[in-house]
Amino acid sequence: MDSAVLIVNGRQSRVSIDGHETLLEVLRTQLGLTGAKRGCNQGVCGSCTVLINGLAARACLCLAALAVGKEVVTVEGLERDGKLSPVQQAFVEAGAVQCGFCMPGMVVAATALLSENSAPDDEAIRVALAGNLCRCSGYVKVIDAVRRATTLGQSQ
Repeated sequence: MDSAVLIVNGRQSRVSIDGHETLLEVLRTQLGLTGAKRGCNQGVCGSCTVLINGLAARACLCLAALAVGKEVVTVEGLERDGKLSPVQQAFVEAGAVQCGFCMPGMVVAATALLSENSAPDDEAIRVALAGNLCRCSGYVKVIDAVRRATTLGQSQ
C-alpha cells in the first residue's frame, strides 16, 4: 500500500491506496464519505458520481491513485456552512428525492451540468442525467429540480 494525499471537498486527507483500489472504495471506507453509493460497480448506474476537477466522473471506475493531485467533490462537499447548495435545495423543494440511493449521483451530475450551462433546456438536462438510473421514480421531478436549481442559483 502506498500513502497518498487526496483533496476531497476542499480538505487534504492522507490515505493508503492499493494499486487496484477505486476512488469509491477510498471515499467510503477511509474517509467515511458515504454519499457516493456502490450500485452496479460498472459505471452504468451513476450512483457513485463525484466531481473530479469539476467534471462528473464515476468513482467506481476511477482508480484512487489517479485522483491524487486532483480536486474531488462528493455530494457532501456541495453544501457550504451547513447550507444546501442550490441544486441540493432544489431537489428537496421539487420532491425529487425518493429512496435516496441514486439522488447523490444525480445531484452531483446536475451540479456539473449547471456549472457548464446555467440555463439548460429539458433535453440538455436529460442528456446530462442519462447516465444516472433511478428505480424508484420517474424523472419528471428530477428534471423539475434541475430547472428549479437554475433560478435558486441566480437568487443566491
